[in-house]
Amino acid sequence: MSKTGVDAVGRALAILKAFSAQRAAMTLTEISQATDLYKSTVLRLASSLEADGFLVRGADRLFRPGPELSRLGALYQRGVDLSEVIRPSLRRLVEATGETASFYVADGDERICLYRVNSPRSVRHHLEEGQRLPIDRGAAGRVLTAYGEPTSAEGKKIRDRGFYVSIGERDPEVAAAAVPLTDVHGKLRGALSVSTIRARFDADARKAAVEVLKSEAKALASLLPASER
Repeated sequence: MSKTGVDAVGRALAILKAFSAQRAAMTLTEISQATDLYKSTVLRLASSLEADGFLVRGADRLFRPGPELSRLGALYQRGVDLSEVIRPSLRRLVEATGETASFYVADGDERICLYRVNSPRSVRHHLEEGQRLPIDRGAAGRVLTAYGEPTSAEGKKIRDRGFYVSIGERDPEVAAAAVPLTDVHGKLRGALSVSTIRARFDADARKAAVEVLKSEAKALASLLPASER
């Protein structure tokens, strides 16, 4: 491909990347301003993108992302290995908190530790991947239960807060914080958790853990393969 062709591809991608949840529809002028491209260039490239289904232009003359992007997005989602998305997130949680990070899924009246990255500290909360724990106790279990029982008053409180902190619920020496992990459609995929020994989980540590858990869950939402259920 010629240098001119490469430049054109880069500009076309810049147009597509200019769209976001806050800018789901834009005029020609708005796209030009967002990309620093001349309106004549935007019009030429947008016309090509529209012809191939990457953009659509409505009767209101606003450009919007087209169906071809949805098709490619679906292909990406089907090809995503959940572990490849979750494990880097767990490592970031460990780096941020110094504690053990886990991803749990519900299985009947139990929860399964599907993925885990243990704290580098010598004194830590340690579990193995695949281990089963009660779903009615502990931060991750409480979060999974809250989303599995939408009519529960306690579940509603947890859903409203968006997190749960447990202090010695399952094990008197262990404390944890957990948040729900949902996909782009809002479907629950599991619970992200940070756990540690109780003595280290003071108010400041709990607050910091909840903040970083929420941040990771938000970042992961658009990367997770969509639930088929």
